[in-house]
Amino acid sequence: MFDLKAINPAAVLVALTGLFLARPVAAEDAVVTYKSISPDVAFEIAQAALKKCRDDGLQVAVVVMDRFGAPLVLLRDRFAGLPSANTATSKAYTALSFRSTTAEFAKGIATNRLDPSLGRLPNIVAMAGGQPIEADGGVVGAIGVSGAPGGDKDDACAAAGIAAVRDRLDF
Repeated sequence: MFDLKAINPAAVLVALTGLFLARPVAAEDAVVTYKSISPDVAFEIAQAALKKCRDDGLQVAVVVMDRFGAPLVLLRDRFAGLPSANTATSKAYTALSFRSTTAEFAKGIATNRLDPSLGRLPNIVAMAGGQPIEADGGVVGAIGVSGAPGGDKDDACAAAGIAAVRDRLDF
């Protein structure tokens, strides 16, 4: 049997308040909040990356994507090779998909740390020059640079693009 004298009225009040104020779990799942890079900042990143490559005497294509893989900016220098725009897009997509630089991704494939078949997925490239763009502990976009003679040079331009806006990404 229940001993009503043993029930603490304050505990009952707290429990009932919790029941009435608690939102259903489904309500929390109905709306998702996320952060993504803005088109204006994406354009600044692309311009800074292109400038770095131009200063180094390189003709490249630069692509900046939002966190969902949609291209926000594509800049292609006039003498960049024909495949450079598509390759830059794939580099950005790869960096975004694996939340890693494409140089690290390529190294993982080469050392069999990652399954080599990952490198054969559509729009995935295992070449340096793609980097995720991070802010507030998460990935908000990605950059891909292609056209320089060597992925390390593409990578340096991508890094310069991100560095140009780093102060606004670290909040």
